[in-house]
Amino acid sequence: MSDFNFNQEKYLKRINLNSDISVDFESLKRIHRAQHLSIPFENFDICLNRKIANDPSSIFNKLVLHKRGGYCFENNALLLIALKSFGFEARPVLGRVHLSGEPGGRTHQSTLVNLGDDTWLVDAGFGSESPRTPIPLIPNEIVSFEGINYRIIQSEMFGYMLQNKTTDDWKNLYSFDLSPVLDIDLKLGNHFTSTSPDSFFMTARIAALPVENGIKTLYNDRLKKTINGKEENILLEDNATYLEVLEREFGIQLDADYSELKPLN
Repeated sequence: MSDFNFNQEKYLKRINLNSDISVDFESLKRIHRAQHLSIPFENFDICLNRKIANDPSSIFNKLVLHKRGGYCFENNALLLIALKSFGFEARPVLGRVHLSGEPGGRTHQSTLVNLGDDTWLVDAGFGSESPRTPIPLIPNEIVSFEGINYRIIQSEMFGYMLQNKTTDDWKNLYSFDLSPVLDIDLKLGNHFTSTSPDSFFMTARIAALPVENGIKTLYNDRLKKTINGKEENILLEDNATYLEVLEREFGIQLDADYSELKPLN
């Protein structure tokens, strides 16, 4: 990290944020929200059988200079680098994903930010389920944003559990604890997630990008746009027009031919 010279101006331009940054909660919310709306969650380098590098220089080059997106070990790493550059006290945490009902390994990178006596969970890399506002590390404190409720509860086995609620029931998203996270821990999690046949990211094409009052998501050949409570589902063709949709809907411009992508499952 110390050998990497983060360019704040280029980062702010990439996330379309034109405002002064202070080390306070309002700036934290603005950065978090702006990155969500500008940098998509996506795994298309994995779909092209490319290595996912999680060092700061590679992440900045891909997500900022080449205007791509990434998954948690990229998007949340960029957010962490940016926050630390602006003077925030921030550090990574590793979580276990619980979306399937069974806990996974420590394969999700997120960020904790300390502001005075308060600690906030900020996440720009959990796909369509990413909380789009900072969540206080206060058990059972409910935060609402665009019709979704979020909270963190304590877990005897896992430490803390992030949950959301859209209807009647709370859903477990991921758990985490406060133990130190080293660079080698992030490398191990990134390697498994981007190369193991047991990884969800190895089996499908995935993208997600929040918009004002909604979100656009892609799973293989199915594009879904949910905006202002209205849902539109589009079946994509298995040909080069697929790349045009990626660029138009998510801003993802691949430097590859469509034939180089892993086939649709």
